[in-house]
Amino acid sequence: MDYRFLGATGLEVSELCLGTMFFGVQIDEQTCHQMLDEFVAAGGTFIDTADVYGSGRSEEILGKWLKRQDRDELVIATKVYGEKGPGHLVQGAGRKHIMRAIDASLRRLNTDFVDLYFIHVFDDVTPMEETLSTLDILVKSGKVRFIGASNYTGWQLQKSIDLSRQHGWEPFVCLQPTYNLLVREAEWELIPICQNEGAGLMSWSPLQGGWLTGKYDRTMQGPPAGTRVAESGTWDRYNTEETWRVIDTLRAVAAEAGKTPAQVALRWLLQRPGVTAPIIGPRTVEQLRDNLGATGWSLTPEQMDRLTEASDRPLPYPYAIQKMPVFQRRLRVPAG
Repeated sequence: MDYRFLGATGLEVSELCLGTMFFGVQIDEQTCHQMLDEFVAAGGTFIDTADVYGSGRSEEILGKWLKRQDRDELVIATKVYGEKGPGHLVQGAGRKHIMRAIDASLRRLNTDFVDLYFIHVFDDVTPMEETLSTLDILVKSGKVRFIGASNYTGWQLQKSIDLSRQHGWEPFVCLQPTYNLLVREAEWELIPICQNEGAGLMSWSPLQGGWLTGKYDRTMQGPPAGTRVAESGTWDRYNTEETWRVIDTLRAVAAEAGKTPAQVALRWLLQRPGVTAPIIGPRTVEQLRDNLGATGWSLTPEQMDRLTEASDRPLPYPYAIQKMPVFQRRLRVPAG
């Protein structure tokens, strides 16, 4: 597995990040630890969790495993925002909750610090200054090394970075958006902001909840019971000609490359501008092993172009206007 720097920081991470959303919810503890062991054995160092995954259970399982690891060799990311557990109100990104939540996460993770601490979703109630200044305190205290945002819009991300710069606070150095062959809206503003500001990008749901694994085709009347697509209820939303065009191309490229569709979908992300590490979220050891097969090889430029073109969508306003040839500025070429 290759390694990359997280944006403009000196933090080195593996090119795949292991997501633990299903730990303790759909995966038992023993299997979770086996998956972690195999991920590290394959060269993985980057692991992502959140305090709401299994109401803290994911962090606890990861923490038990961490006790027998070399902590300095691993990059651990977790998130704050959501509800403490069933029946509890959503807590948000206010100072009181963040200060309490980081201590609870550290306790569950059996560690003195987290390498990356994310705001799980933008809080439209708490002032940005309150959230950002609190995160700055956590970095200065040593409980957190770097901070990031997840599920922010372009203006929310840019304003947060600008406020931190204005006040001399630690800035967001990483973003977690949805980004894959079926969901490419991050390219409109989020990825350009990350590239311009030197922030890394960890794409969650890189296989779009199972749609890009090659399990489904246009002849099906619906997803098989027990599959992630069936559980998420996304069949009606993505059962479109646009989706099947992408999947047909994905299958064709996978056959040419001698890889699985999931491996090709992950590889496309790994070769896209601005992407640091897709967050894989396997539910079985077999799925993990298949995902790890996305490393150690490359798609050709022609294969990348085919996948990109098949998954292109018409740009909405104002992006389409700005891309019109009539508005594209070019240097004048002197006559003669």
